Amino acid sequence: MLNPKNVAIVITDPQVEFLKPAGKGFGATQETLEKVNTIENLINLFAVAKERGFKRFISAHYFYPHDKKWQFKAAGETMMIDNQMFWRNSQYEAIPEGSGADIIPEMKELMDDDTIIVNPHKIFGPESNDLALQLRKNGIDTVILAGMNANLCVDSHMRELIELGFNVIVANDAVGAPGEAAYQAALTNYGYIANQSLPTEEVIQLLEK
Repeated sequence: MLNPKNVAIVITDPQVEFLKPAGKGFGATQETLEKVNTIENLINLFAVAKERGFKRFISAHYFYPHDKKWQFKAAGETMMIDNQMFWRNSQYEAIPEGSGADIIPEMKELMDDDTIIVNPHKIFGPESNDLALQLRKNGIDTVILAGMNANLCVDSHMRELIELGFNVIVANDAVGAPGEAAYQAALTNYGYIANQSLPTEEVIQLLEK
């Protein structure tokens, strides 16, 4: 049985950029999103977690104009920054509705005071944001992880949270990836590294017990 006092949902990048046709990365992920019903599974997981009283954490990507001044960038960073993905013109302005940085509307409808949006992660993992701090301060030791992209941010969050001593369960069809090879690579890593890698239906069964 999973206890809402010490178990939380963590969603990486539930944003337009990779999940909706308006996003600049949607063309790369559309195939896997449709194949595994990513959005439906993600929203079902989020909704059940809310209904059952589990806190929900969102670890989002945001880039700003000052990030263009980085002196060195790897391939993924270069691609995102050069294409202004997850882009915000300022930290002081609201996120334009429907932009790549915006959280998808299906999830925004379910967000409440028990939805905690942590500081943005800048590359792929949570090392550069306050996710671990927020989890610890809320008494969380077990994380159910889902979101985008399976082989990048989800994988990186899984690895870091495992290294930090969290119990990590990956909802392995509430994720999407830039192609089948990337998705299969992620599933392989989940199997080796996560405490459990389960389809959303089975994760929801754990939440409802």
